[in-house]
This record gives sequence, C-alpha cells and structure tokens, in this order.
Amino acid sequence: MKIKFVSSILTLFLLILVIGCAAPNVQITYIFYDGQVPNVESDEYVEITNLGDHPQDLTGCVLVDISDGYPSFTFPFYILAPGKSIRVYTNEYHPEWGGFSFEYSRAIWNNSEPDVAVLYDNQGKEVSRKSYLN
Repeated sequence: MKIKFVSSILTLFLLILVIGCAAPNVQITYIFYDGQVPNVESDEYVEITNLGDHPQDLTGCVLVDISDGYPSFTFPFYILAPGKSIRVYTNEYHPEWGGFSFEYSRAIWNNSEPDVAVLYDNQGKEVSRKSYLN
C-alpha cells in the first residue's frame, strides 16, 4: 500500500514537471488595466488561469508587458491547480490570488493605447498573449 502511494505521488510529480507552464491550457484570461488607486494604479493586475484538467507548474515562467518591454515578473515555485486563477498585481499583494506583484511603483498598463501581456515558459517559449482588446 505504501509503495503504491509513493508511486502515485512520484507519477504526479513527474506529470507536473512534464506538463509545466508550456501547456496551452495556461492562459492570460484578463487584464485589469484601469486601476482605481489614484496616480499609481497599484491595483492593476493580469489574471492567469489553468483551463486544463491537470496542475501546471509556473516556476520560472515570466510575465511581461511586451508593448514597453518591461516590467517583467518571474514566478517562484508555484503549482496552479486545474480551473484556478492567480493574479499578478502592479504593486499590491493579495494572498487570496497567489500573492504575486510586479512591485512596480507606477501604472504598467496603458489606459488609452492597449498594451500586450505575454506569458513565457521557463524556456522562453511564448505560452499566452493578451491585450485588453481581445
């Protein structure tokens, strides 16, 4: 019984490593680009969702505003459960959404000309791309 349990855990771990964030089921699903905090819009965020049926390892994945080329956010160790979403805020922390922040002191996402957010896997391959127009 114990060997089966250990084998199951090992299989799950290997599956997570193989799937990684390169799977097409990890998508940028929303950009809240017009923050409510005056001047700095620290409450802006990019929402990333695992639309698949398996956990996805976001470790080392990079989120960047490619319209300006900066800022970028590199994920620490994090496993995104199936059907769940996380948010990367401009300069706020919300543990209920993963606790991620660009730690950027001014607004990132342009309110008048839409920027484009891109998520790259830990090998630099594009996983998802989104603007506020789509």
